Amino acid sequence: MSLQGKVAVVTGGARGIGRATATVLAARGASVSVWDLDLEGAEKTVATIVEAGGTAVAIGGDAADAAAVAAAAARTRDELGPVTVLVNNAGVTGYEPFTTLTEASWDRMIGINLKGPFLVTRELVPDMLEARWGRIVNISSSSAQTGAPAMAHYAASKGGVIGFTRALAIEYAATGITVNHVPPGFIDTPLVREGPVDVEAAAATMPMKRAGRPDDVAYAVAYLASEEAGYVTGQTLSTNGGRYLV
Repeated sequence: MSLQGKVAVVTGGARGIGRATATVLAARGASVSVWDLDLEGAEKTVATIVEAGGTAVAIGGDAADAAAVAAAAARTRDELGPVTVLVNNAGVTGYEPFTTLTEASWDRMIGINLKGPFLVTRELVPDMLEARWGRIVNISSSSAQTGAPAMAHYAASKGGVIGFTRALAIEYAATGITVNHVPPGFIDTPLVREGPVDVEAAAATMPMKRAGRPDDVAYAVAYLASEEAGYVTGQTLSTNGGRYLV
């Protein structure tokens, strides 16, 4: 599943699933532009890629800000070329009971998790249309598939990502662009470790009796980004160790 000659953007690439995805895409030959608010973390991802013989650049900025997205895209094109692989991974999570969920929390979650993919995709789709080849992979969440207590804002934002994926898949199906989404299950990432969840106890409740690893998600993304997945669009590739079956 070579990506030789392709240019990929991975948002939220400073750590966790984003870092793993950027590294795997680079190992398959893609030149990777790693976008993140955490520029230092993005630079560490790039250093890992370059040390392994790959090509990558780190770009700091907010994927939910249109001006920052345009600037990041322009720099990516200048340094690597037109973009034909996009992984919309940047996102936040949070736990708030619904009756105390504030409008500010709701707006922040929707702004980052749903508006962000919209802005980045809108900016980069013209490159793919010009090439008549593109791969868009959105990172959604199993919480949008199953529901989750105290996460109404998060589940709603990721449910929106799923609807966004399906709509674009149909709109661009005849253009050579595929659009799919990967809903991770319980993945052991820094973001999860920062939350109130007991990782080891939660992992023991999973069918596989372990948490997923960022690489588990990255390999699913790499398949959907490949030439071999050219007849796959609008699909859900759940990476959850059997937590949710569909």
